[in-house]
Amino acid sequence: MPILYVIALPIGNLEDLSFRALRILKEVDLILCEDTRITNKLLSHYEISKPLISYHQHSKITKNEYVAEQIKQGKNLALVSDAGTPCVSDPGSKLIDYLLKQFSDLKIVPIPGPSALIAGLSVSGFPADKFVFCGFPPVKNKRKKFFEKIEKTKKTVVFYESPYRILKTLKELNTKKEIVVCRELTKKFETIYRGSAKEIIEKLQKKNVKF
Repeated sequence: MPILYVIALPIGNLEDLSFRALRILKEVDLILCEDTRITNKLLSHYEISKPLISYHQHSKITKNEYVAEQIKQGKNLALVSDAGTPCVSDPGSKLIDYLLKQFSDLKIVPIPGPSALIAGLSVSGFPADKFVFCGFPPVKNKRKKFFEKIEKTKKTVVFYESPYRILKTLKELNTKKEIVVCRELTKKFETIYRGSAKEIIEKLQKKNVKF
């Protein structure tokens, strides 16, 4: 039975790609990725040429069927996201669930590596023995309830947010708790903001920061 490798890719700095991940990317027959253009940049950097198939949140069931057919043909596949670890706030988990129902003996191998979630948590200074990860806040419906639940949670809470909504989100949090906002992690302009929501908003507006 072929192998499906779930490979973590750099969240910014290309030097964060592990030797093991690099080797397997060179060995697999096909790579499933969110955006072929983004993955191609990484592969080109390491002089790797492989067939790429896009797999994202809007992929239809026919794409799952296509992937299953590749497995039937004996091909080893790699599943990657645009950045970080696949299947964490990522549609890849749906594909794995589908494939496991088709092939009960399918071997799925995790190739661990970069994760924005863990990277941010590691430098936060907040307790990380127990924490809650909430993915992305709802854009419209249930958004208020989302932030109300966060306010009531006693554990460290981590969530992602679009750079276009970060100021709005900081205003909606309505909390006196200390907050850490991580921007451009591992990249040239990496910045970590600490303080209350009000203090961070002032810092962002003062520097006219563009996320």
